[in-house]
Amino acid sequence: MAHIVILGAGTGGMPAAYELRETLDSTHTITVVNAAEYFQFVPSNPWVAVGWRKRDDITFPIRPYLERKGIRFVQGFVDKIEPTENRLTLQDGQSVDYDYLLIATGPKLAFEEVEGAGPKGHTQSICTVDHAEASWKVYQKFVEQPGPIVVGAMPAASCFGPAYEFAFILDTDLRKRKIRDKVPMTFITAEPYIGHLGLGGVGDSKGMLESEMRSRHIKWITNAKTTKVEDGKMFVEEYNDKGEKIADHELPFTYSMMLPAFKGVDAVAAVEGLCNPRGFVIVDEYQRSPKYPNIYSAGVCIAIPPVDKTPVPTGAPKTGYMIETMVTAIAHNIKNELDGRQPDQKGTWNAICLADMGDTGAAFVALPQIPPRNVNWFKKGKWVHVAKVAFEKYFIRKMKKGTSEPVYEKYILKMLGIEKLR
Repeated sequence: MAHIVILGAGTGGMPAAYELRETLDSTHTITVVNAAEYFQFVPSNPWVAVGWRKRDDITFPIRPYLERKGIRFVQGFVDKIEPTENRLTLQDGQSVDYDYLLIATGPKLAFEEVEGAGPKGHTQSICTVDHAEASWKVYQKFVEQPGPIVVGAMPAASCFGPAYEFAFILDTDLRKRKIRDKVPMTFITAEPYIGHLGLGGVGDSKGMLESEMRSRHIKWITNAKTTKVEDGKMFVEEYNDKGEKIADHELPFTYSMMLPAFKGVDAVAAVEGLCNPRGFVIVDEYQRSPKYPNIYSAGVCIAIPPVDKTPVPTGAPKTGYMIETMVTAIAHNIKNELDGRQPDQKGTWNAICLADMGDTGAAFVALPQIPPRNVNWFKKGKWVHVAKVAFEKYFIRKMKKGTSEPVYEKYILKMLGIEKLR
């Protein structure tokens, strides 16, 4: 019988394991390989970075929950993928053979593309729980001696929502501490305008987010190419809509969090013919590699073209709902193949997001992700903040329970009053 190996145990890999286990009969073996021994709910990292959450609130050990469902777990870093031998080799020397491979690694964080960026440089990150905890330590020192803050996203970034979230969360926390008046704040983004979000805007995201920034006294620079970061200083080139440089900025900061561009993880990017030049897995409409038909992929690690061409490069985000539909399609397509049929299920490229803003929030629906759209909806209100807090608890509870039900569709669509988007 078949051995299905899932590489990655994040918001794509964990649901994939549960859904495959429920979809396939028990004669088939499912194994999850992940670098860390714990699951982390990444959307909560901005809260960790300001002390609103602790690590234990948003993480849990993977092994007991998977094994309870009859799913094997191997902790280790993958050093090499050998698709012609259907084998993974881990850094500790052990190997894992597979009949089907589902790549759900998430991205490599490309801090190295901007000199001085990242936790090993001079900017903080909220991309992992480790980064968020380190950011919290730096932030605690910052509030004792406040100064300028710079928040935003580097060139070629594709996940802009958390940058906006963190800027607004910082603003809220600083106001609660009654030191906001001591902290000039600037938002730096590769987007061509505020609210672009890598999606070409959604509804009135531009007007609403600009208004929110003005009301919170957050300045911004768009079409911004961050070129270098030094201790306490960020160097940024600003471009116009024609791609012509119009200004150079040297921005002082006491605290900075900048989201990096993403790339494919090294072991995946190294497989000949599997990925695009950035290391993202190329998939067909059924989430399957055209070159290696027994390799599927879902989530942030797949190749999706930018929604539009921008003066400073930007990528397209992959939101939770989109990832959920990819995973469901893959589970059914692998079952089809095992039953002697062809893959016939497709993921839904619709974007749904709940973005926290500290004391309020914004929700958007883009159907489909690439315009023109059938649904183009963006709303703001305190109910979004409440909904995201509730969703965090709901998602973690479902991952511990091992359910294969569509979490985003059941919770967020119902909350937004939308019955179905598939």
